[in-house]
Amino acid sequence: MGTFDGCQAPCQIFTGRSACLLQLIQPPYQPPSNTKRSSVPVTSLFRSILLPSPPPPPSAMPPAGSLTADQLSFFETNGYLVMDSFSSEEEMREMRDRIAELVAGFDGANTSVFSTKDHPQLKDDYFFKSAENISFFFEEKAYGDDGCLKQAKELSINKVGHALHELDPVFKKFCSSKSIASLFSSLGYKRPAVMQSMYIFKQPGIGGEVVPHQDSTFLYTEPRTCTGLWLALEDATINNGCLWAIPGSHKKGLVRRMIRDENGTHFDRPSPSYDQKEFVPLEVKSGALVVIHGDLIHQSFENLSPASRHAFSLHVVDTEGCEWSKDNWIQRKTAPEPLYVS
Repeated sequence: MGTFDGCQAPCQIFTGRSACLLQLIQPPYQPPSNTKRSSVPVTSLFRSILLPSPPPPPSAMPPAGSLTADQLSFFETNGYLVMDSFSSEEEMREMRDRIAELVAGFDGANTSVFSTKDHPQLKDDYFFKSAENISFFFEEKAYGDDGCLKQAKELSINKVGHALHELDPVFKKFCSSKSIASLFSSLGYKRPAVMQSMYIFKQPGIGGEVVPHQDSTFLYTEPRTCTGLWLALEDATINNGCLWAIPGSHKKGLVRRMIRDENGTHFDRPSPSYDQKEFVPLEVKSGALVVIHGDLIHQSFENLSPASRHAFSLHVVDTEGCEWSKDNWIQRKTAPEPLYVS
């Protein structure tokens, strides 16, 4: 296996062949014909919400995280799967307590790097370095006109990422558990590796919207093998910003990519508009795990409620038979450790 180089950002080559389920149901990505790439800002628009009912997924949790034939069929058809009671109360409490300790130990006084508009390179550098450390990102609405936080940092942080799975023992234990390994074995992964992890707060009143997107846009491999896991650490409802998804949208292919170059990051094409009637809400209880195909179009709305919506997410790719793109935003200095090798 080759090595990652954060400075020169070469391709990471993964050798071998994988029978990963994701590779069997995806059309190839078609890059834009116009080779000139321009920056496309991500905008947030408030949309009227209709409440269609999602197809009822088979959500019973089989032993050790392995997926049943019905669950695999549902995932292949819809691009997501809800696994109820994946995490125990004790495990979730341990993660919530640990993130509280990390936030308490973070010096929130020096937050200019998150909010500056005059020096975007500082923000980009902080973002890029977060791939291999534990970094703190604030909600856009956390700041007042004077540039200071309007409330306690504990109620102002958007997320903590992106290497909790490597650097913190509590989150590493969850990510490297037998249940996680069994899940990816069921999906056909040969050498899965966690590429990023995030603790997401979705703060009450100010929790920001996440616009419709596909995870493979940001974590691209050839062939595409990205799968996201989203663990609800609190109940997620339409009131506090639960996930929404377009069932079956993963079969239509990857819409666009985010590219990293010497100028920072940009998208290779604009985001299309989506009919909100196609989205279904994925309301889940705490402890549920949502498995998300890398090409599934999903989103979440602002949290204007008085209740938070904590979640822990990780994104995994197969490092066998795949190539990690040299223009992904994550360009590591060291190769990630696989969860297992089969």
